Amino acid sequence: MAGCAARVPPGSEARLSLATFLLGASVLALPLLTRAGLQGRTGLALYVAGLNALLLLLYRPPRYQIAIRACFLGFVFGCGVLLSFSQSSWNHFGWYVCSLSLFHYSEYLVTAVNNPKSLSLDSFLLNHSLEYTVAALSSWIEFTLENIFWPELKQITWLSITGLLMVVFGECLRKAAMFTAGSNFNHVVQSEKSDTHTLVTSGVYAWFRHPSYVGWFYWSIGTQVMLCNPICGVVYALTVWRFFRDRTEEEEISLIHFFGEEYLEYKKRVPTGLPFIKGVRVEL
Repeated sequence: MAGCAARVPPGSEARLSLATFLLGASVLALPLLTRAGLQGRTGLALYVAGLNALLLLLYRPPRYQIAIRACFLGFVFGCGVLLSFSQSSWNHFGWYVCSLSLFHYSEYLVTAVNNPKSLSLDSFLLNHSLEYTVAALSSWIEFTLENIFWPELKQITWLSITGLLMVVFGECLRKAAMFTAGSNFNHVVQSEKSDTHTLVTSGVYAWFRHPSYVGWFYWSIGTQVMLCNPICGVVYALTVWRFFRDRTEEEEISLIHFFGEEYLEYKKRVPTGLPFIKGVRVEL
């Protein structure tokens, strides 16, 4: 799976994914079809079937694998926008759907533009881990149950806006970190130093040692604040804190091995950016 994107002509992945993401997002035009007399469910079914047929007609593997994922995320994003403007108690869930789909798509797009050598289908992060999938499903279930039995809990607009701001901040910080790091950024912690690997200490890396983790940390918690999910909000905060504590220590062991005293000096000057996480301890 990770090798599929490598057979696509270099530089074309970003254009392909963007075109198909926008194609999927064209679901925003669906209300126009329903106004023209086509029933909602029928129109949606025809739209999805037509979209998949078009992708099969236009693309062959491995381009199809990229196209179907980007198109799916665009479709989800478009549905999220429609839901956001609906007059229902699900409109804040629409914000969440937009945030989630845009996060996953932008991870692939930025990697395609910034570090194409490390690009693969895994760059969409759709198969991040079983724990990630369970966490997402849990938040959907909590929102649904609470929306049914305590709908007023899901209409705390100021709290949802706070969560949205956390999501936007986290997303922007993470993408800024990816762009700043350039080819040094990778979704997988590296155990061996490549010839082009350099220590990045400028830009957002002058504020935090791990700005991409800081961004993802606040993004993930922000999604639950946005949904007004009290249970998952607490569980997410504890879980992602523990995950990034372990991930930071694992990564810093490699960075100290790669850069030695240069990284140790950087470590003294700049904090991790994650609350109550100082990184790996170095015994002198």
